[in-house]
Amino acid sequence: MSDKHEKRGLGRGLSALMADVDLIPSERPAPRQVMPVEQLTPNPDQPRRSFAPEALQELADSLRSKGILQPLIVRPHPNDRGLFQIVAGERRWRAAQIAQLHEVPVIVRDLSDTEVLEIAIVENIQRADLNSIEEAASYRLLMDRFGHTQEKLAEALNKSRSHIANHLRLLTLPDQVQAWLKEGKLTAGHARALITAPNAVDLARKIIEKGLSVRETEELVRRQTAVKDTPAKRSPEKDADTRALEGDLSAHLKMRVAIKHAGQDGGQMVITYKDLDQLDRLCQVLAGH
Repeated sequence: MSDKHEKRGLGRGLSALMADVDLIPSERPAPRQVMPVEQLTPNPDQPRRSFAPEALQELADSLRSKGILQPLIVRPHPNDRGLFQIVAGERRWRAAQIAQLHEVPVIVRDLSDTEVLEIAIVENIQRADLNSIEEAASYRLLMDRFGHTQEKLAEALNKSRSHIANHLRLLTLPDQVQAWLKEGKLTAGHARALITAPNAVDLARKIIEKGLSVRETEELVRRQTAVKDTPAKRSPEKDADTRALEGDLSAHLKMRVAIKHAGQDGGQMVITYKDLDQLDRLCQVLAGH
């Protein structure tokens, strides 16, 4: 891919990138064609990682009777000549195979890696197809691979900066809690309440077993935290700015960050890492590498 494409920056958005698909004048028909399903390959950076079998079967039944009304968007495969990589429409491609359709309608586009990732993320987010962890991982991928900031993502994807930050914070949760969130056993609201809990896995298990609401979860976390704090250690309620800063740092480092500000006497910032790999990454960040 050329540097020109990669350096264009995030922001064209799905509607702009796909404008020439639906808005081509009638004298210039859209470049649609049919292509064998075996000539297509999934996008390895597809944000959506889970495809519910029941939903795929339902879609397959619809495709079998009505056909595929909306073509897939593909690009020439960057590594395998003769193959094409799916940019948007992997779910339709999977369902087409279940329906035993041998060909699917496609629109071939010449897109950079950045544009492919952006289209995949925006399409899934607009259709509410991603769970909270998949959405957060997509934001992290855009930030890590292409150097985009939370502000740039929020502007390009038409989301608030707090929405981006809150999702990124979910990636600091233990893997087991993230798994329950992906499985739908916890909601994003439950998960956000657990971010500051030192025993998040145990609390999450209790929340699932008892079917607690988000508000009940927040109260449970508050009580658990209060029990662990002795009178000598208990600190004043943190202000909104401090909590926001903790959230931003946690999202950036992908580690839990706690700030204890003591006014004119300074304070402490505690960064909790899960393993030696995270410690090594933290050292590199602090060293400016």
